[in-house]
Amino acid sequence: MADINNQINYWNKVAWEKKFTHPINLPLLQTHLPLSSKILDYGCGYGRVCQKLADEGYTNIVGIDSSAEMIQRGNKLYPGLSLEVLPSSGIDYPDNSFDAVLLIAVLTCIPTNAGQQSLLTDLKRILRPKGIIYISDYVLQDDERNQQRYQHNAEEFGMYGVFRLPEGTILRHHSIEWIYTLTADFETLDLAYPEVLTMNAHRAKAFQYLGSK
Repeated sequence: MADINNQINYWNKVAWEKKFTHPINLPLLQTHLPLSSKILDYGCGYGRVCQKLADEGYTNIVGIDSSAEMIQRGNKLYPGLSLEVLPSSGIDYPDNSFDAVLLIAVLTCIPTNAGQQSLLTDLKRILRPKGIIYISDYVLQDDERNQQRYQHNAEEFGMYGVFRLPEGTILRHHSIEWIYTLTADFETLDLAYPEVLTMNAHRAKAFQYLGSK
């Protein structure tokens, strides 16, 4: 089986057509992050969240994404941003480089436990002491459509909550227990469960986690 944690071909294919709407809690971030904070938006897509932060006065933002097409779109839409393609070798920033790291609907694209844990370990390394990590993503849904596809795909992927979209990509929704396990190495500052829209315009339950190193 191909590496389901790395679906660059899919994201390059849809980079110019998908519209991301996943919200961030700006007031919460502003409470913890001065405007001078150095912020990494990991999995930034075409830079939508980076631009939102820039509009609020943040001036030291870096967006990084594995999809070169997403970055190309972002550079066209928002030429004033600093958007970079993630190297195939992975995160190469020095230790203690950032005051904050954002993961906005990124974990859903990394279906395996090992893939998610490896990413969080890397991100903790590049966070400065007391640095902030902000994760917003999807919890397990309780509607019939989602539960059917969780069950349908559980045998193939060996995990309840991982599923394949008709358009081909493989995604994951998360149990609350896994969220606590994944973030165990951080100090929890805030955890909320808002309703959001997916990239295909379906209403979904999400979690928004704020922690510190």
